[in-house]
Amino acid sequence: MDKLKQIEAFVAVVEKGSLARAALEQNITPVMLGRRIDALEKRLGVKLMHRTTRHQTLTEQGNVFLEDCRKLLSGLDVAERNISEGRHKATGHLIVSAPASFGRQHVAPHAPAFLAANPDVQISFNLTDQVIDLVREGYDLGIRIGGVIDPSFVAVRLAKNRRVVCGTPEYFERHGIPRTLDDLAQHNCLAFNLQGGQQRGWYFQQGGKPVTVRVQGNLDCNDGELLHRWACESLGLAWRSTWEIQAQLAEGSLITVLDDFALPDYDIMAVYLQQRHLPAKIRFFIDELKEVYAQPGYWTRPTALVPASVAATGTRQLPPSP
Repeated sequence: MDKLKQIEAFVAVVEKGSLARAALEQNITPVMLGRRIDALEKRLGVKLMHRTTRHQTLTEQGNVFLEDCRKLLSGLDVAERNISEGRHKATGHLIVSAPASFGRQHVAPHAPAFLAANPDVQISFNLTDQVIDLVREGYDLGIRIGGVIDPSFVAVRLAKNRRVVCGTPEYFERHGIPRTLDDLAQHNCLAFNLQGGQQRGWYFQQGGKPVTVRVQGNLDCNDGELLHRWACESLGLAWRSTWEIQAQLAEGSLITVLDDFALPDYDIMAVYLQQRHLPAKIRFFIDELKEVYAQPGYWTRPTALVPASVAATGTRQLPPSP
């Protein structure tokens, strides 16, 4: 017989003053309630109360045990209430991993507004381009851009994104425009080198199938913002996410090439371990990011004044091939 039910039966009989009233409240028969108290006394090896058909009188041991039982049940009620509120009210410590550049620009800046609306939450960020083992490292949430997601995790798309090859008009004027994937071998490609990274290849689709193209160049690094800067300085081609270069595309300082080969989905995702009841702190933060990212013009905010012809199209005419 369940220990908790035995304790609840004991406390109910004392507080209601009779087996009948306690049984009515618990929606069981007085006989069943009496059996639970008998089982409790037998398990404890002590007499808790003297019972007659009309009255119940606590023994000395029963009186001491009653106070402990009340504290136990009260603590259980608090624990259940707290865990239930955690599903509907954001509380606790939220630990988030995100790519370094994206996290600095598009995740961490939205934390103050989230905390203002959810003052019982504390947030810790780890901004790194390394792929974090969320479970082993103790993270609640990971922000990922593209890539394969472990089936034991849930991936929620926060915003659409693509990976594209880009360069400046000045670079293309000097080196020509790649028209096929094989043409990349003739270009200086600025690759991400963390854990092998993009030096293993840039990913595309060709004929409806994924393909990997090995690239090489005279500059590589493990920092996405530096690769972005080098591309803007006409030092080579970069394989970047559209979220990162939208402003430059709008003003025409960067141009995309090989768009027909770009992967269709390299989306920005929130990733968390599958669980039956997702804590509100995770759910609410995901909702906050989705709402912010869906704001009109969020991803295309220009960093400089853009000519009307460029602002209308978001593109710039490519120079002719040499």
